[in-house]
Amino acid sequence: MKKKLLSLLLLLFISNVNAQNIYSFGFDGTTSEMINTGWSVINQSSPIYPTANKWNIPTAVPTNYFPTGGQAGGTFSFATVNYQSTGTSATAGSGSISNWLISPVITLENGNVISFYTRTGKATPTKADRMQLRMSTNGMFSTDPALGSTDVGDYTNLLVDVNPSLTLTGYPQNWTQYSYTVVGLSEPTTCRIAFRYFVTSGGPTGSRSDQIGIDTFSIDTTLATDSFFASNYSVGPNPVNDVININSKTNAVINSIEITDVNGRVVKNISDSVSQVNVSGLSSGVYLLKIKNKNGVGTSKFVKE
Repeated sequence: MKKKLLSLLLLLFISNVNAQNIYSFGFDGTTSEMINTGWSVINQSSPIYPTANKWNIPTAVPTNYFPTGGQAGGTFSFATVNYQSTGTSATAGSGSISNWLISPVITLENGNVISFYTRTGKATPTKADRMQLRMSTNGMFSTDPALGSTDVGDYTNLLVDVNPSLTLTGYPQNWTQYSYTVVGLSEPTTCRIAFRYFVTSGGPTGSRSDQIGIDTFSIDTTLATDSFFASNYSVGPNPVNDVININSKTNAVINSIEITDVNGRVVKNISDSVSQVNVSGLSSGVYLLKIKNKNGVGTSKFVKE
């Protein structure tokens, strides 16, 4: 059970922990420029007509879509894909959408955080959308999906699934950040990351699919303990069952202690100077411990078993 808990695929919003960027892409410029940097687009929807839509960086968007532009960078600084991925023409037909946007080769290791923003094109959607984030650990030798809408090629690792139930309001209507912490790699590994627009009963006359966008793709190495925390405190045991001990290296009086879960929700708040915190009531998982004194604030990660 402990090993399973420690290998959970964590989906979280990034908290205030120091980080070093490994790779970032803001979807500025044009679709051709995106392709020239190593990204690829593959439409494996079924049925598919010769000029069916693929992921692109727009030069213009229809009225009432993406009213605020990209998450960052400007009006057309994002990648988008829509219902015209499948069917018999841009205005007729329906089918299963499986439309892929695949990153360049990136070397990843456990603890790296993959993050991105996504939203529906409309502030008030009229048809359901869905997107998956997938990973291949074969790098430049990755086999791309090529056998239709159910084929995932070497992208067998499902990292994030946005609105898997395909509900009308299940996909965010404003730019929302999703993140995944890499686990399960035995060593630094060359990988490729794929965004898959994946909607059944989609297309111009289908009952689902409209338009989605992604923006601000980033891969970072988070530091479990920032420099301030390391200089002022040590904590243990880690992992912990019941009580986590806090040792002050400078004897500075603690002003407050805050514990947040991986979703950024505060689960414990202490305003006294203490040397122990009882965490027995917390569910198993990963948490952030934030300590504040008169000299600053430090944050450290711990695992509750």
